Amino acid sequence: MNRALTVDDLVIASVALAAGLLAAFLLRMLMRWLGKHADRTRWSGDDVIVDALRTVVPWAAIVGGAASAGAALPLTRTVQNHVNQVLTVVLIFVVTVSAARVIAGLVRAVTTSRSGVAGSATIFVNITRVLVLAIGFLVVLQTLGISIAPMLTALGVGGLAVALALQDTLANLFAGIHILASKTVQPGDYIRLSSGEEGYVEDINWRQTTVRALSNNLVVIPNGQLAKTNMTNFMRPEQRLTILVQVGVAYDSDLDQVERVTLEVIAEVMTQVTGAVPDHEPAIRFHTFGDSRIGFTVILGVGEFSDQFRIKHEFIKALHKRYREEGIRIPAPARTVALQQGSVTIPQQRGPQGAVVETGEVSAARLD
Repeated sequence: MNRALTVDDLVIASVALAAGLLAAFLLRMLMRWLGKHADRTRWSGDDVIVDALRTVVPWAAIVGGAASAGAALPLTRTVQNHVNQVLTVVLIFVVTVSAARVIAGLVRAVTTSRSGVAGSATIFVNITRVLVLAIGFLVVLQTLGISIAPMLTALGVGGLAVALALQDTLANLFAGIHILASKTVQPGDYIRLSSGEEGYVEDINWRQTTVRALSNNLVVIPNGQLAKTNMTNFMRPEQRLTILVQVGVAYDSDLDQVERVTLEVIAEVMTQVTGAVPDHEPAIRFHTFGDSRIGFTVILGVGEFSDQFRIKHEFIKALHKRYREEGIRIPAPARTVALQQGSVTIPQQRGPQGAVVETGEVSAARLD
């Protein structure tokens, strides 16, 4: 436009800008009201969507008011194009950031519901956020008239060089994606590696897996190493597991009585100790004629891996006490040893503490 700026133009532009600000304020109040209703629902996705709209909708109203104000002013075509581009870039930026927040929040909600634990798998959240922001950046460049085709070509060539330089990092990234996609390990699982590390999986991010040991220390394991090593997951296919307790009784024991008393102790412990599984059917299996005892295995059911230590502790205490009351002996190891000095052999026996007890008599006055 070539005409001069008038007072009417300023009034119309001010009214348009004020209308945009008022609409932004009212829409902000509306989004706050919707957010209160979204908090009452069980699904967390609506909370994420309303929170994003609370940012996008008011900004859209402000940008619309500013665009209307610019259209009411007698600006040249070049200036008008620049103003429209700036307002469009601002709107794209706000929409991109809000979309990244919405999609990342939805991905977090889905991963949390799938794993069933409080911790979330941040690797998918971070990848989703980066992809949305990258798409928004390319849209901004295209809006400004900058061709993105050479940039994509350069990124392709440069990406190859970066991939060669970051082989370990990319290997850990794709290993983490594979681990989560295959559901072999998820946050909250108790795992043990062949190298000896074990604990509860806290999180799996783009580079490493964090494991919290029973000592409350954090063990950081690269995803590539986790994918290649032999691993035992004590939470899959289910959290319940069985534990084995080795016991031995004397040869003169009544094995029927031993079995009956042991089952009674198991029933008592399983109903009193936290973490035990009372409905699990226990088993007693005699298996070995040892040097000084008959060995057998007691099979117990526990709720999860960390419960086994407390259950073993209480079971051994209760079983030892009950065996003493019933007169069932748990013999200490004993072994007969023959010591030969010169031409005389002295039979000796090792007692429970390893002390040597002489069991023979020697009439010779001197031993060579």
